[in-house]
Amino acid sequence: MFVSFVVIIFLSCTTAPPVSKSSEPLISFASIEDVVPQWLAFSEGIDYLHGKITAPRLEYHALRINLFSSAIEIVVKGGAASDDESVTLSTKVSSFVRDNELIAGINASPFDITSSRERQPIKNIGIVVSDGKLLSPVNKNFDAFVLYKDGSAAIVSQSSIESIEDIKNAVGGFRQILKNGELTQRAVQNESRHPRSAVGISADGRFMYLLVIDGRRSGSIGATEKETAVILQTLGSFDGINLDGGGSSALVLRYPDNTIKTVNRPIHNGIPGMERAVAGCIGILLNSY
Repeated sequence: MFVSFVVIIFLSCTTAPPVSKSSEPLISFASIEDVVPQWLAFSEGIDYLHGKITAPRLEYHALRINLFSSAIEIVVKGGAASDDESVTLSTKVSSFVRDNELIAGINASPFDITSSRERQPIKNIGIVVSDGKLLSPVNKNFDAFVLYKDGSAAIVSQSSIESIEDIKNAVGGFRQILKNGELTQRAVQNESRHPRSAVGISADGRFMYLLVIDGRRSGSIGATEKETAVILQTLGSFDGINLDGGGSSALVLRYPDNTIKTVNRPIHNGIPGMERAVAGCIGILLNSY
């Protein structure tokens, strides 16, 4: 009787969105290579996955966003809103989601200060374009996630961006770790473990994937760039970029009851559960929300 009850509940959860963080099913896999995404509908055009890997010990959260959906709009900001457009202010991802009436958001660009205090002057390290407006210039050492005005998406070297005329939104990260379906040389060689944030794009450009991997705790030791790239692959990504990570990694969702929750467990200054104030973020606006 007990087994039958569990199976019925699991199958029903795969077709109904979670109503709260506590209702999200955790799906476990033995290794990264065994990951088979079992997406859960979260809202129109957005699917969600909460996964766990046994070896190495990793816990991660992912979103699959349909860029072809008329209900979806991608939002990029350089930080919190400021009366002085020449100044960028820090924000937590949870505040970014709340203040911009978003359904989801993730940290993205690296920046120059680390603090849990919000609304402090902060500098994005790399390009940020928000609705066609340049908020932060390119950093030629890094790559970027770019959404063009024609609706296409790409991951490019910031050094290749000579004009933003055709760009609607862009946000810099660190380096591309997945290119044309293959792991990049950097991803293979970099073996350091950290909490990770990443974004991927499907081969046909239809889906954007947002991924956060917890680290610096016993249940999730953090991922290498190679492991991050492989997880992006298993989710459906053809190209992928490693965003700012470590204590900055945070993925936030807005639930049907309007509750805003950080679904992973950030760890700022070694304090589990403490969210860091960051700079550039990627958000999802649901037009029918």
